[in-house]
Amino acid sequence: MAGIAALAFAYVMSQFYRSFMAVMTPTLSAELGMTNNQLSQALGAWFLAFAAFQFIVGPLLDKYGPKLTGGLMFGLFAGSGTALFAIASAPWMVVTAMALIGVGCSPVLMATFVIFRREYSPAQFATMSAFFIAFGNAGNLLGSSPLALAEQAYGWRSVVWGLFAVTIIIALAVVAMVRDPARVNMDGKGAGSYRELLMIKPLWFIFPITAMTYAVIANMRGLWSGPYFEQVHNLNASQIGTITFYVAIAMVVGSILYGPLDRLLNSRKKVILGGSFIMAIVMGLWVADPIASVDRTTWFLIVLGLCGVSYPVIMAHGLAFVPARMTGRGATLLNFFSIGGAGAMQSVSGFVYDANEVAAEPISGFNAVFWLYLGILTFALAIYLFSTDAKPDQTAG
Repeated sequence: MAGIAALAFAYVMSQFYRSFMAVMTPTLSAELGMTNNQLSQALGAWFLAFAAFQFIVGPLLDKYGPKLTGGLMFGLFAGSGTALFAIASAPWMVVTAMALIGVGCSPVLMATFVIFRREYSPAQFATMSAFFIAFGNAGNLLGSSPLALAEQAYGWRSVVWGLFAVTIIIALAVVAMVRDPARVNMDGKGAGSYRELLMIKPLWFIFPITAMTYAVIANMRGLWSGPYFEQVHNLNASQIGTITFYVAIAMVVGSILYGPLDRLLNSRKKVILGGSFIMAIVMGLWVADPIASVDRTTWFLIVLGLCGVSYPVIMAHGLAFVPARMTGRGATLLNFFSIGGAGAMQSVSGFVYDANEVAAEPISGFNAVFWLYLGILTFALAIYLFSTDAKPDQTAG
């Protein structure tokens, strides 16, 4: 359990790093001259680097285990990334730093999933993963109003140097405390390949919803909420931090609620469909009234946060079709679509914003972004309707 605790704190930092840009927006814009598109590219770099390294993390987990893969990568890459962020003097340095941090965070959750899949029953996977993710979402809490207060008190560079120290300490704890699970009997089949995984047809109906459900809340909460509330509603960093704090609480609550739902309803598909459908409705309401009041848009974000954390159930759904000997590769492939979708949408949304921005009407660029997320989420939801359900007590071969 000490090893799981160490990984849990590493995951807290992973959640923090993907969400703190919203609060940092006013400071980075003022001190480094970063535009909305550059801020979007920086967060996009985190997600894309994270996603790209899933294809390296998977084989490393299957071969070397969670202990070394998780601890060493987190310390080396996330540590160097936070150090570069702390000394950044130009936008490109922030983008590069975020990419390095993304690589460092890439094995943390997957290392934990490998332990859960190999040490516990399949029926427990979604619930255990949900509670683990709920704890990790404390990183979203820390990346909201607490970060804003710390930044005001100590300055953003000092805060980032503090994050560097915390990252290194946690990485050392992972290496010292994590115990690798027992090796899986391969039955002479070997560890398999990503090509073999891509031949599993039921996964193709799950990949799109995996890519888009998390992308909506990760990007709307993690970055676009900052520029939106600053430029449309004239809020400051402290006020933005308070709003994102409420959304982070909703994400924690949502993670906890999602955990047991698949067993209560004896269906993973129904749980994911319900949450994604509510998200589409909320995005539709936001598109219809893009300059709604601060209170109303805050509630939009809170509901998105509550419903947008179906990730553990989606992972359980996908892994139900993956052989146990390929757990590392299976988990990282699904995670590639989840994080890669968020990264790709973050980058694309930045260009969409620039293409539709009108100086006299700041809402124009944001509304185009809202339309983008609504359209892609609806498309993914339509594909997922044809997916094969996986009952919680079903196991993969």
